[in-house]
Amino acid sequence: MESGRIRTSAPRTAPRAALLAAAVALLATAVPQAGAAHAGLTGPAARAAAAGLAPRVDLTVLVVDDGGSAVDAIIAELKGSGVPYRRIDLADPNRPVVDAAFLSDPSDGATGRPRARYQGVVLPHESAFGPDSAEHRALQEYERTFGIPQVDAYTWAHPGVGLDHTSEGGYSGVLDGATTTVTDAGRAGPFRYLAGPLVFEDNDPSVAESYGYAGRPRPGYTSYLDLPVEGGGRASLVGEYAAGGRRELVVTFAHNRHQRQFRALARGIVDWLTQGVHLGRSRHYFSVHVDDVLAPDARWDPVRDCTPGDLDCAGGDGAADNPIRMTAADATYAAAWQKASGFTLDMVYNGGQGEQWKSAHGGTDPLAARLIADRAQYRWINHTYTHPFLGCVQDTGVVPWRCAQDAAGNTLWVGRSQLSAEIRNNLTWAAGKGISVDRSELVTGEHSGLRTLPQQPADNPHLAGALADNGVTWIASDNSREPGQRAVGAALTVPRHPMNVYYNVGTAAEMTDEYNWIYTSRADGGSGVCETDPASTCLPAPLDTATGYATHIAPREARTAFSHVLANDPRPHYAHQSNLAEERLLYPVLDQVLADHRALFAANTPLVNPRQRDVGTELKRRAAWDRALAAGQVTAYRVGSTVTVQAPAGVAVPVTAPEGTRRQLVLGSAPFGEAYAGSRSAWTAPELLRTSVTLTLPTA
Repeated sequence: MESGRIRTSAPRTAPRAALLAAAVALLATAVPQAGAAHAGLTGPAARAAAAGLAPRVDLTVLVVDDGGSAVDAIIAELKGSGVPYRRIDLADPNRPVVDAAFLSDPSDGATGRPRARYQGVVLPHESAFGPDSAEHRALQEYERTFGIPQVDAYTWAHPGVGLDHTSEGGYSGVLDGATTTVTDAGRAGPFRYLAGPLVFEDNDPSVAESYGYAGRPRPGYTSYLDLPVEGGGRASLVGEYAAGGRRELVVTFAHNRHQRQFRALARGIVDWLTQGVHLGRSRHYFSVHVDDVLAPDARWDPVRDCTPGDLDCAGGDGAADNPIRMTAADATYAAAWQKASGFTLDMVYNGGQGEQWKSAHGGTDPLAARLIADRAQYRWINHTYTHPFLGCVQDTGVVPWRCAQDAAGNTLWVGRSQLSAEIRNNLTWAAGKGISVDRSELVTGEHSGLRTLPQQPADNPHLAGALADNGVTWIASDNSREPGQRAVGAALTVPRHPMNVYYNVGTAAEMTDEYNWIYTSRADGGSGVCETDPASTCLPAPLDTATGYATHIAPREARTAFSHVLANDPRPHYAHQSNLAEERLLYPVLDQVLADHRALFAANTPLVNPRQRDVGTELKRRAAWDRALAAGQVTAYRVGSTVTVQAPAGVAVPVTAPEGTRRQLVLGSAPFGEAYAGSRSAWTAPELLRTSVTLTLPTA
C-alpha cells in the first residue's frame, strides 16, 4: 500500500523555544558546570555541582505523545532500533505530572551525584504542555540544568523556534516531490550518513502527502535540511536553535513513520537527540532469497485467470505443460549481475526437481551445469529435495483444499521420515555437487509444515523432530502471515517478506495481467478481491499490459522493499527462479533499490546483506532485549565520559556510540563496536567476571 496521508493543519503556536547547537561535538559530555543558583539546584544537588561532580544521565528518552503521526514516527524509530523510552500520553487524565521530581533526582544515592532520568525529550511541538504551564517551565529548567536536548516533532516556522515566518521569504505548502538538501552542517553533524539530495515522496499526484513550513534562519539557528525558495536563497525544514542554554531540534514538515523522507532522517534525529550515545543499534539490511532454483514454476493463464496446476484451476499442469524455468543464459546473467551490483543472491534450491528435469530432457541440464560451475558466487539454502507440501495430508477433492482426516476424525500428517528425507536428500545432493550449504538453514516449499491458516491452524507435529534430526535451527516463515519469530521445537522461524513479483509469470505482460486481476474491481473486469480485502486498494483502472509493470508495479515494489531497508528490518525478501527467467522481472526492482540507496546514503552506510542464520540471530537478540527492557531489567547511564550498562545474564546489549569510543576490559581496553553510519555500534555483553559493560567515550 502507498504511504499514508498526514494531517496538514499547523500545530499550535508557542512562545520562544530554545536550542543549543552541538552537532559536531556530539559527546562533549560535560553537563554545564554552572553554579547551584544558576542551575536551580538545592541541597545535595547544589553540593554536588559545587564539588564538580558530573551528573548521572540515564539512557532513556522521554516521549510526550499527542497521538499525532509525527511523534508516532519517532517512537517507531526508537522502538525499531531498541532505544528505551518512556511515553507520556497527553490525552491520559491519569498521566504523571512532569515536574522536577519526575524528571530528576537531587542525588543518585551513594555518590551524591544529581541524576537526570532522561537523556533526551521528544515533544509534539515546542509548547506541548502550554507555554505558561508549570510543566513547560519545569521541562525547560531540566533541559537547561542537565544539557538535555529536545526534539520538536512537527512545528511551524516562527521566531519562537529561530525561524522567520514563512511570509518573510520562506515557503508553506505541499512538499510532494520537493528536492531538499542536507546542508554542510547537517553532514558534519547528525546526518553525516546522507550523501545525496533527499526527494520527498509523491506516490499519488491526486492527493497531498506532505506539508511543511520552510523558514529563513535567525541568529542561533543552524539549518540541517533546506530547500530553495522563490526569490532566491534557501529556507530550512530541519535545524537546531540555540538560545537560553537549551538545545532544540526543530522539524517543520509533517510526516509519518512510513514516508521515505522521515525514514532517511530518523537515524540522525535519534543521534542528535541522544548526543550520539544510546542503547539500540540499526543497519540497512537487504537480502533476497530466490526460491525454487532448479525447479520449474507453473505459468499464469490470462484466459482463465488462474494458474493451471493450482488446486483452484482445473485442467492442465502449468509446471509440465508450459513451465517457466531459468536457462543457462539466465544463470550466466545472474552471476554477471551479482558481480556488477556487488550484491549476493541466496539460491534456495530443490536438487531433486533438477534431477527430475534432467531425466525428462535427455539426461542433460545446462542450467544446473552453469549454476554448479558458478556455485561459489552464490549463497545456497536448502528448499527440500522435491518441494512437496510438508504439512497435513491435503484433500484436494474440494476447493479450497482441506486437511485429510482418518475415520476417527484425526488430521493426517506428512510423517517425520518423509520430512527428514526431504531435508537430508537435498543436503546430500548439494554435497555431491561441491555446493556449500549451511545445514542449520531451511526453507520448506510454500513454508509448509508450519501452520497454514485457515486449513491448518497448527504446525505439523512431526516437523520439530525432523528439524532436529537434520540440525536445522532456522526455518523460514512467511512474514505476511507470521511477522514475529517463534519457536518450532529447538528451531526458530525467520520471517521473510514476499515480493510482489509473482512466481507464476515470466513476462511483464503476464505479471501485469495477473496484477490487474487481483487489484481491479469486478466492475472493471477484475476479481474484486481488492474490494473486500482491507489491506488492498483497487486500481482506478486496469494497467496497460505493455507498460504497467515498468511504470507502476516494479517502482512500487522497489519502494516497498526500500522502506523495509530504511526501517532497520533484517527480514529477507523472497521471489522465485521464474523471476530471473525469460524477461528477468526481478532485476528492475533490485536495481532500483540498490540505486536509491547509493544515491541517498554515504559510503559509511552500506547495505548489509545477511544470510538466513544471521537474520535469525538478529531477531532472537532483539526479542531478548525487548523482554529485558519491558521487565525493567536494564540499567544504563552516562557519567561524564563513562557509559555503564547492566542487563540480565545471557542478554546481548545493543549500544551505539561515537567514533573513538573504547570498551573497558578486564585487562585494559579495546576499540568498541563496528563502524556504521559515522558511529560505532554492536551487540555486546559483559566479559566473564564482570557484571556490566563499561565504555569510555572520546572527550573531544
